[in-house]
Amino acid sequence: MLLEVYSVFVVRVIYTVKLRSHTWSNFSLQQVGFTLLELMVVIALIATLAAIAYPRYASYLQSKDKDAAIRQMREIEVKVTAYYALYGIYPATLQQAGYDVGQPIDPWGNQYVYYPMDNVPAGVNIRKDKSLHPVNTDFDLYSMGVDGQSKAPFTAAASRDDIVRCNNGGYYGYAEDY
Repeated sequence: MLLEVYSVFVVRVIYTVKLRSHTWSNFSLQQVGFTLLELMVVIALIATLAAIAYPRYASYLQSKDKDAAIRQMREIEVKVTAYYALYGIYPATLQQAGYDVGQPIDPWGNQYVYYPMDNVPAGVNIRKDKSLHPVNTDFDLYSMGVDGQSKAPFTAAASRDDIVRCNNGGYYGYAEDY
């Protein structure tokens, strides 16, 4: 929007300058117009503004999705903790905590990964930090991030974009930042 307003402003300024540069005595419609140089300057300005704005917009979208995933994970944590308070054991699946099958879904269209630490499914490696220590003692909950892939250690390339819950809910964020 700002880019469009700015480009319209630049075009109007150039047009106004063109009109004022002609005297009314020799004014004709053939003399009013833009030179190739003027058009190239306007296009260069628009391209520069777009080059500045696009990275900020992409960063905003990425931050928005990360914040949405963290918000959903905190809601899941509340339901899982409520289940634990009621029954004295963590639910084996999110369906036991009250979610429908296949739910909840992260902002990238993947299911959240959940398992209690006292009942880790066969074949699942416990997630570990950079020092190879387990990141939770109660339950593990994470989103596989944009790429939809994940590995147990946070140092793996597939895990760096994961949104994780660590320190039993004390940290939410990217695995690579933990």
